[in-house]
Amino acid sequence: MQQYKHIFFDLDHTIWDFDRNAQETLLELYEVYQLKALGLKSTDFIELYTENNHRLWQQYHLGEITKEKLREERFRKTFLELGIKPEHVPQQFEDDYVKISPTKTNLFAGAERVLAYLQKKYQLHIISNGFKETTLTKMNLSGLNPYFTNVIISEDVGVNKPNKRIFEHALEKAIATKEESIMIGDSLEADIRGAQDFGMKAIFFNPLNVEKPADIEWQILHLEELLNHF
Repeated sequence: MQQYKHIFFDLDHTIWDFDRNAQETLLELYEVYQLKALGLKSTDFIELYTENNHRLWQQYHLGEITKEKLREERFRKTFLELGIKPEHVPQQFEDDYVKISPTKTNLFAGAERVLAYLQKKYQLHIISNGFKETTLTKMNLSGLNPYFTNVIISEDVGVNKPNKRIFEHALEKAIATKEESIMIGDSLEADIRGAQDFGMKAIFFNPLNVEKPADIEWQILHLEELLNHF
């Protein structure tokens, strides 16, 4: 690993445990909005929302929908598919979710230990497709800012991963070359193939242990595996 000087991390689903934090938030809002009285089971609501949210984020990564469309659709679509009439869809649900979720601080197991170790040997950076205001809140409240030299957010750059321009911008900010840089993230399309198509090495973070595509060279199931590689 001697050729590497810069490690670029994705944030959501890689360091910040998006699904766990989302679940905590949704369970709180389930009670606040008394969704049980509407005939909704919390497990069904969270499962369907998670599916819809992941699908919409994939479209957002690829530039197929806007931030506004994602936020407009993810809960509305979930409520309608669960049989709630349009006039009964809670209008403030999305806004309340966006206020509460970024304040959650659950990280993937070993995240702080791994970052503290890597920081002593490498410059660490974030490249995130997350929304700017929520990304900055997550970084601050989770105590992640001290580990990272740069936080690159797609809204600031004007393009999302996997677009090569965001990787170019990240290297310029870091004063780094492709050869001395590596990307770590959970999204095959945005993080891994995005980096590889740009000419950077990448490590697929695969905590759910989904089948690894043949063209993906390197994966880890737990962040602490990085301690053995670096």
